[in-house]
Amino acid sequence: MRLVFMGTPELAAGALPAIAEKHDVVGVFTRPDAVRGRGKKLIASPVKQCALELGLDVHELTSLRTQEAHDLVESLNPDAICVIAYGAILPKEILDIPAFGCLNAHTSLLPRWRGAAPIQRAILANDECTGVSIMRMEEGLDTGPYCLQTKVAVDGKYYEELERELSAESAKGLVAALDLIERGDVSWTVQPDSGVTYASKISKPELMLDPDDTALGNVARVHASSDAHPSRAVVGQRLLTVLRASSVQDEEGLQACSALQKGEAVFAAKRLFAMADDAPFEIESVKPDGKKAMDAKAFVAGLQGAKGKVLTWGRS
Repeated sequence: MRLVFMGTPELAAGALPAIAEKHDVVGVFTRPDAVRGRGKKLIASPVKQCALELGLDVHELTSLRTQEAHDLVESLNPDAICVIAYGAILPKEILDIPAFGCLNAHTSLLPRWRGAAPIQRAILANDECTGVSIMRMEEGLDTGPYCLQTKVAVDGKYYEELERELSAESAKGLVAALDLIERGDVSWTVQPDSGVTYASKISKPELMLDPDDTALGNVARVHASSDAHPSRAVVGQRLLTVLRASSVQDEEGLQACSALQKGEAVFAAKRLFAMADDAPFEIESVKPDGKKAMDAKAFVAGLQGAKGKVLTWGRS
């Protein structure tokens, strides 16, 4: 098939090679270069970088709602358009161009987590599983019928790990759906009205660790974090990003922090524990501002006289 591929982040970039191997990708649309991370330089999107490595034509548009965008997509004469986290709404004029429609690999089990941040929302909600839905796009927000769904376990995974799994499943799902469409053997399932939830964009304050939340809630914040949206806290009066954290289940750990009160932390049994509203959790690795990433032991060693003493912790 002649395909147009639309996507922007690493999630989409990870799927592009597998799709390009099976089909003729005649154009790749992605968001324009932007300032990403802490630097001030313009950086190409992961999809642009991947497309250029594959020798594919790249188009960077600020909007698809212009006549120029419509004419460009139409000139490529695609049989279908494949979309993974493009970052902009496709208007009806674009949706109507390809003969076989526009397919979106949405990273949730629709109708749960329609919207912008389905992976993070599934982690923050402590969902047991999420997945990929291959959906036929329409004007509504992730409301179209789907032809394939694949489940992926969430439990205990960090955002980047889950993103990689879902990226691979997105590629498999799109390739399988395109095959069904070519054979005329595709069947679409209308999304039910019940079970609809919305995955709104993540704001940075949401991922700040909070003594007033549960231990499970704080661990979920760390698991859902990324470079763009890090989980932050103040521990021992040091502002830092928490990179890894886990619930405390073992007897030794529970005994080591049994005397802690909410908002207190202690380095004991060679581990750093923090007490949340209902239970303790373990801070395993951190990145103090202005420093490199380090394990909890190295961090506490940098706090003079902190070993064995009760520290305070809270929102940054």
